[in-house]
Amino acid sequence: MKALRDVFGDTLVSLGETNPNVVVLDADLANSTKADKFAKAHPDKFLQMGIAEQNFVGVAVGLASFGFVPWLSTFTVFFTHRAVDPIRMLVAQTKANVKLGAAYSGLLTGLTGKTHQDVEDIAIMRAMPDMTVLAPADAIEGEAIIRWATEFQGPVYLRLARDASPNVFDENYRFVPGKTISLREGSDVLLISTGPQSVRCLQAAELLEGQGISAGVLHVPSIKPVNKEEIVNASEKVKLVITVEEHTIYGGLGGLVAEILSEASPRRVVRFGIEDRWGESAPNEYLLDLFQMSPGRLSERVKKVVG
Repeated sequence: MKALRDVFGDTLVSLGETNPNVVVLDADLANSTKADKFAKAHPDKFLQMGIAEQNFVGVAVGLASFGFVPWLSTFTVFFTHRAVDPIRMLVAQTKANVKLGAAYSGLLTGLTGKTHQDVEDIAIMRAMPDMTVLAPADAIEGEAIIRWATEFQGPVYLRLARDASPNVFDENYRFVPGKTISLREGSDVLLISTGPQSVRCLQAAELLEGQGISAGVLHVPSIKPVNKEEIVNASEKVKLVITVEEHTIYGGLGGLVAEILSEASPRRVVRFGIEDRWGESAPNEYLLDLFQMSPGRLSERVKKVVG
């Protein structure tokens, strides 16, 4: 088990040794995002841009135009709010080969509070044309996605949680853009999730099994693009679909699934997430319980809906 921010730093260090075009730009948060690992290993390819997020996006686009593969490193909230205009105008509209390493996504941001908790980022980035949106569940998938994104030509938004989550994949894992992954089969209800929340859904499904409820878990690491047929096929096997995300229920994964099913296979979709409110500054376990994202609280909530 390894924190995704450490996976980010370590994988970039490795890529810097094999790919001469990889560079990293940081907005004064390298010790938090672990981009400082790259800075120590490859100081000649690391640019500390200071608290100037709009500017470092522009610099990255310039570097990409010369053949470099720039990875940008800062907190999620600063990408999707402070720097969203240059991302939209300079990166997405020109299809620049720029990679956005969005650290501290979701609720578990290390007591930074609601000012630094961005619960709207998936909605913002998946609505942006030509933007690829990815969210790994664990360290193994995180490394695979970072390596894939580095080779992919075009803009990528990578959602990275601050802390570690148990591994659900092994070393044989290979990332395929758009592909969804069944972590568990079930006949009563299907939990569809993304990022580390998929791991908590898997744990909740195990709790539900002991209560006589068969819950499947479908992990969606590639939010955009996504294989719509896989979501439809998985949903048609159960009586109820529940989306679970560490994100607002508006416009995120729940919205994506509802859009797909309403067009291809109409059925009831219940969206679990953050219900039109801001986050709070508190320990991780408290926040997971408060927003009913912990395995225990989630299983209780699913049981009520299924019952």
